Amino acid sequence: MAQHHLCILLLCLQTWPEAAGKDSEIFTVNGILGESVTFPVNIQEPQQVKIIAWTSKTSVAYVTPGDSEMAPTVTVTHRNYYERIHALGPKYNLVISDLRMEDAGDYKADINTQADPYTTTKRYNLQVYRRLGKPKITQSLMASVNSTCNVTLTCSVEKEEKNVTYNWSPLGEEGNVLQIFQTPEDQELTYTCTAQNPVSNNSDSISARQLCADIAMGFRTRHTGLLSVLAMFFLLVLILSSVFLFRLFKRRQGASLQGRASEHSLFRSAVR
Repeated sequence: MAQHHLCILLLCLQTWPEAAGKDSEIFTVNGILGESVTFPVNIQEPQQVKIIAWTSKTSVAYVTPGDSEMAPTVTVTHRNYYERIHALGPKYNLVISDLRMEDAGDYKADINTQADPYTTTKRYNLQVYRRLGKPKITQSLMASVNSTCNVTLTCSVEKEEKNVTYNWSPLGEEGNVLQIFQTPEDQELTYTCTAQNPVSNNSDSISARQLCADIAMGFRTRHTGLLSVLAMFFLLVLILSSVFLFRLFKRRQGASLQGRASEHSLFRSAVR
């Protein structure tokens, strides 16, 4: 019988006129993938609570007062939340553990009490993020003139994430791309990129000395490589030219010998 009355009460809560809470503030709740998140209900008079019905796209759970000083009782109504939801007394804050990406979305708590206004509604928007790993800084050279390195640094995280912001210190620049003009006087600087989302942050650094040293090394490597290619090209041209001249010489030498033989044969014929 009690279960029957509870089901009727839940039905009433879920069909309660939206005017009761349509203007309520929406609280943004940020959670971390695989961890727990708390929805702050913050009941001020817990003894007045009769039942709290939680819904998202469908019914999620309902919470009723526990016995005496026991924690509130949670009955999960959606299989995706089994063994992942509990309530904290006496504020009735709801906790979802082992967060999944599909948990993100809008949630609503319809709070039924024994006193006026009898039913109030609190609304939440849950966002689920991954903890950011260490970002990676890559560099590309634009130009190098008079010992000044014009370099573009790009900062990125391993997996593309939403709501990620980037900040560079000590310059205070924002965005994942930083263009710098590195002079010999700035060799002691260290450039740090900090990637941040609403639940975590991580950073990576590169020294100016290392930056320009790598660029200089790259120039030397490219210069040496170019010289090697040119040397091989000229050597190939020299070999081909030598082969061509040798064959031309042999051909002319053969023609000369053949001509002398013909002249000798004619001379012998004339003597006879």
